[in-house]
Amino acid sequence: MASAAEQLAQSFNFGAISKATELKKRLWFTLGALVIYRLGTYIPVPGIDPDTLEQIFQQHSGGILGVFDMFAGGALGRMTIFALNVVPYITSAIIMQLMTPISPQLAALKKEGEAGRKKLNQYTRYGTVVLASFQSLAIAVGLEGMTGPSGSAVIDPGIFFRVSTVITLTGGTIFLMWLGEQVTQRGVGNGISLIIFSGIVANLPSALANTLELGRTGALSAAFIILLLLMGVAVIAFIVFMERAQRRVSVQYPKRQMGNKMFGGESSHMPLKVNSAGVIPVIFASSILLMPLTAAGFSGTSGPEWLISFTALMGRGSPLYLGLYTSCIMFFTFFYVAHVVNPEEMAENLKKHGGFVPGIRPGKNTADHLSYILTRLTTVGALYLASVALLPEILISQYQVPFYFGGTSLLIVVTVTMDTVGQIHSHLLAHQYEGLIKKAKLKGRRG
Repeated sequence: MASAAEQLAQSFNFGAISKATELKKRLWFTLGALVIYRLGTYIPVPGIDPDTLEQIFQQHSGGILGVFDMFAGGALGRMTIFALNVVPYITSAIIMQLMTPISPQLAALKKEGEAGRKKLNQYTRYGTVVLASFQSLAIAVGLEGMTGPSGSAVIDPGIFFRVSTVITLTGGTIFLMWLGEQVTQRGVGNGISLIIFSGIVANLPSALANTLELGRTGALSAAFIILLLLMGVAVIAFIVFMERAQRRVSVQYPKRQMGNKMFGGESSHMPLKVNSAGVIPVIFASSILLMPLTAAGFSGTSGPEWLISFTALMGRGSPLYLGLYTSCIMFFTFFYVAHVVNPEEMAENLKKHGGFVPGIRPGKNTADHLSYILTRLTTVGALYLASVALLPEILISQYQVPFYFGGTSLLIVVTVTMDTVGQIHSHLLAHQYEGLIKKAKLKGRRG
């Protein structure tokens, strides 16, 4: 925890940041992109009665639609151009990652390096457009069938409203996808994660105010609110600890004689994180569950009987919802780590550089040993992600605590913050090295 605090202090050394021109440009670009995103969450979709929509949404906000609205930064509740947020893009990325090992063509593209990666990204974008179009149409049809105390949510239902809604919502998702990619390339941090992060953080003050209001009206006791805040702090501390946790595998390098000198012989270690997947499995799992349940939530009681029954069984805190959520998190954790960390490649790189794990033969035996360690670490990481995501879910379903104090939102906020701080720290180190190199060159010329 001390090293993390030191890194945080160094990363937000504003004096050092002000001298790093490139980092300043990246930070301003990131801030500007997030401001544009937040402004877009207040631009409404044409043809909707906002007062009626607010009344209808309040009836469903305690369920799965409230979770979706959390990811959308409140854009769904206001039915704005960014109502779908980046969920279709994330879902498309999941499908592409699942299809890559199955399809020989996609697997071949993955092995082509940068060119293949660009091609796969292009397919992901195409998939985003298709998914966003279907989800936009489902929302448009659902809105036409929704009525509140003051009438229909749609002012003028019909084909024009459906087409305009599909174009507007799909265009909003495509814009956010492009904006996220620009932030990743020209800003600081992962753009898609930062978009979700900013939506959650923007609604934290109102969530805190709602919680205090529940305490004022007597719906929640003061002791419970204090306990809730302490639980939030404890969850954050636990997340930081687990994200920093790693298993260090000892690596030995043999001695080599070059001329009259001996080189090598030193021992090192290979750090393997307990949670190599980060927050991705939780976002993936939430996206998979939200896709069918969004349509179910909008259809209300007008849908088929099986859909109504499914929605009832998938209520927040229900055994089926918790079971599916846990299964999805566990699956995507193992799936993502299997794609990101390759024990065979790690063992091969060790062998090329003459390194070996003490007591383990190089090559296949080393790969099997690393795979065994990774499996155990990933099991712990998957259980950690599931526990952080599910335990607050139960409290939310029982005590109607705002979603923004749940484990999923805290996990995303803390993990994205740590990742962004780490990247800022890396840019500062690079800037310092550049300064040292320039000084060394000047001294060399003077000498």
